[in-house]
Amino acid sequence: MRTMATFVSLHTNPQRWLARGFRHLKNMQKSRINHNFRLNSSTSAFFLSNRRLSYWLLAFLLMTGSLSVRAQITPTMPGGVTTQPGSIPSRGGTGTLQPGSTVNVPGRGPVTVPNNVNVPGNRTNGTLNNTTQPNGRSSQAPGINQQSGRQVNGPVNQPGNGRQAANGQTSQTGEVLSDSLNQQPTTTQEALEDGYEAARRREREETRQKLFGYSLFNDPNLEQTFQPNLNIATPRNYIVGPGDQLNIQMYGYSETDFSQTVSPEGNVYFGQATGIGPVYVAGLTIEQAKARITGRLAKRYVGLRSSSYGAANTFLEVTLGNIRSIRVSVLGEAVRPGTYTLSSLSTVMNAIYQAGGPNELGSFRKVQLIRNNKVVATLDLYDYLLTGTQRNDVPLRDNDVIRFGTFVSRVEITGTVKRNNIFELLPEESLDRLLYYAGGFAANAYKGRIKVTRLTDRERKVIDVTSDQFAQFDMQDGDLVTVEQLLDRFENQITIEGAVFRPGQYSLDQNKTLKQLIQNAEGLRGDAFVGRINIIRTREDLAIENITVNLADILNGNQPDVPLQREDQVIITSKFDLAEQANISVQGEVNIPNEGIQYMANMTLNDALLRVGGLKESAAASQVEVVRRKKDVDPRSASAQIADIYRFNVNRDLSMSSDDNKFVLEPFDQIIVRRSPNYLIQTYARVEGEVIVPGEYPIRSKDQKISDLIGLAGGLTPQAYPAGATLIRRVKLSADEIARRNQSVTDISDAAGSKAVVETEALAPDQEESIGINLRKILEKPGSSEDILVQEGDLLRIPKLLETVRVQGEVLMPTTVKYRGGQTFQDYISQAGGFTSKSQRRKSFVVYANGSVDRTRKFMFFNIYPRVEPGSEVIVPKQTSTPLTPQQILSSTAGTISSLLSVIGLVIALTRVAN
Repeated sequence: MRTMATFVSLHTNPQRWLARGFRHLKNMQKSRINHNFRLNSSTSAFFLSNRRLSYWLLAFLLMTGSLSVRAQITPTMPGGVTTQPGSIPSRGGTGTLQPGSTVNVPGRGPVTVPNNVNVPGNRTNGTLNNTTQPNGRSSQAPGINQQSGRQVNGPVNQPGNGRQAANGQTSQTGEVLSDSLNQQPTTTQEALEDGYEAARRREREETRQKLFGYSLFNDPNLEQTFQPNLNIATPRNYIVGPGDQLNIQMYGYSETDFSQTVSPEGNVYFGQATGIGPVYVAGLTIEQAKARITGRLAKRYVGLRSSSYGAANTFLEVTLGNIRSIRVSVLGEAVRPGTYTLSSLSTVMNAIYQAGGPNELGSFRKVQLIRNNKVVATLDLYDYLLTGTQRNDVPLRDNDVIRFGTFVSRVEITGTVKRNNIFELLPEESLDRLLYYAGGFAANAYKGRIKVTRLTDRERKVIDVTSDQFAQFDMQDGDLVTVEQLLDRFENQITIEGAVFRPGQYSLDQNKTLKQLIQNAEGLRGDAFVGRINIIRTREDLAIENITVNLADILNGNQPDVPLQREDQVIITSKFDLAEQANISVQGEVNIPNEGIQYMANMTLNDALLRVGGLKESAAASQVEVVRRKKDVDPRSASAQIADIYRFNVNRDLSMSSDDNKFVLEPFDQIIVRRSPNYLIQTYARVEGEVIVPGEYPIRSKDQKISDLIGLAGGLTPQAYPAGATLIRRVKLSADEIARRNQSVTDISDAAGSKAVVETEALAPDQEESIGINLRKILEKPGSSEDILVQEGDLLRIPKLLETVRVQGEVLMPTTVKYRGGQTFQDYISQAGGFTSKSQRRKSFVVYANGSVDRTRKFMFFNIYPRVEPGSEVIVPKQTSTPLTPQQILSSTAGTISSLLSVIGLVIALTRVAN
């Protein structure tokens, strides 16, 4: 294909190839690449002395494709990293590794580049591009990889001041290129490792999603669920601290509001009028703070306590107003460890949700709350996840620490359980506890045995645990528990099908024998064929066998009953299944033709006609035929009768003579009702345009013509243009005609091959065709040969007087011009600017207003153009240039080569004669 493209290019533009060949000859003298084409000294001297001949010969060699440069260069990256050929350009250093290619990484061996890794290394002319690498590092300065945490090794390029080494020493500028080249393999290796790091991150995320409980703490839809409720009543055990607003209200005999905020020192202050001073409440519960404040205020307000003077008549209420914020630290194996500012009403669960819960290494079972350097509570998140209990979910205090340790043992369970997750087990928990965490068995689970895949010191092993060992089997970290499904079969099912009243599946326990099964299926139907039934049985080796039984003999006691087995399938055939379905066909002039009426015994002709809705109005009552097949035709007789035909006279009420009423139909009889030859329906033709009364008109006779139709429409109007009248007729094509036309189009297309494209339209059974008529002659002489017969559905269109001519096609300015009498075809072409250089004048034609077409004729060397009338359309086609086929290009090229060889031989001969 490349050589063929060279042939075509040389054939169309030889000058460009001559110049290209000369430039290539100069480059060959300077190139250090081995070419397949070599010039010896004598040939070179000859060409140097005959430069014009050299040009021609070079053009010939380039044209045939023999001067192709092939350089075998092994793409090797500095440092020993090699890539597949084609992934690195032949000049300018290393190329870009493609995803899926193989590289040799020092210390690791052959490695396949992942599809999601973009390996840098675009280097041109020995210098590194100062671009940001995909792993987050810049090639201008050393730094830390933000994703993998590795230090970038080796020196990097520092623009403007030479190279900055890793130890801070500055080297000469000339060393930049060599050190940069040595740096390239390290960048490639780190880029690959970044890809592996991304894959490991995806693996960690997949592990997190499998962890039981992980999704609860990382579902954004549950964000409001774990927020503390700030609209609850003041908890009695709430610890007061600096920043809390206390609503201190005294009511009763004395009423006063002492509401205020706890100071950073932990005090609340009362006014000087009370003479009480500060009261320290930090670290106290609400109840304790209320008791302390009441005791202090009782010195001033004696009614707050009962005394010898009487019962207490003043009361004090202490509640929370605005609450303070606290800072809590979440450490260890959390998804988002850090320090969080929370409401003082927050509990441990609120902080855990803010931190995203444990990560893939964190423990769900032992979450520690550390306060004042002591572990004050240990939470088991499974209690909350499984039972909803919030044991040890204590309120947080300022500077509390929540620590997630690493898990001790994790086990994955898959298969037919309700939860397929990875669960964390405590050392004393066994397999039955794991099943409890997984929600128990699913309905279709096999509970007799569970497969456990365990990791040993060398390899994996499989352990089968039976149901009686679930409670004693201890789990180990890394175990994979698989719960299998039940077998996809029935242990006691048998099936009965066919001619019984209740076919279906039955239990083998209550149907041990064939007679018992038939009795439980409520017996045989009347159409049951009892002479031969089949029992399909699956053996123990899963081979299927067919057992044939004479059911009549078993029911009569002549043969013993047949015992059934599991998965037996009993098939009792119906008599109707053993016979061809007998039908009656009714065709022709009936209201509901039907070719598949089920045959019934003693069915008469009247019964069949009644089933199809009776006769149509167009039916010939005396032309009802019954065609009956012959069953005993002699195949050796050429004149043997193959069918019997019976004719009947049927009235409109489907009554017949007494003898005909006794005619009984037989299976496969065909009833044909003929159409009456005297029955015709109304047909219409339509007139549109410039007539006195346009519209639809009935066709009154078979010889009605166009002139009669114009007469029914009242004649033409003064503005009518008879020369532009068109008759549109709907033509119905038969299936054979459509097939013949399609085959003709196919033959033309195959004959044309690749030289032309044959455009066709899909042929429909019902098409409209335009018929060109001469209405002027028809009206001048009605009944003449121009006055054709009118058919059903014809449309006669009579336009208004047209005064324009349209010029289209290969003219300089396609346009529509005014019609002028006496102007010729060339006059209208001149008004459109004349022919173009690509016009095909001798094939120009004119389409008249009535749809007829007239073409240009040829007389000797002259074109005789058609006349132009009002409303005509002048069309000038375009010259079609057939594209050259590969065979034609080869033939033309071969002729050119032959001519060139002849010229070369002649020049050589002349040169020798001259010498």
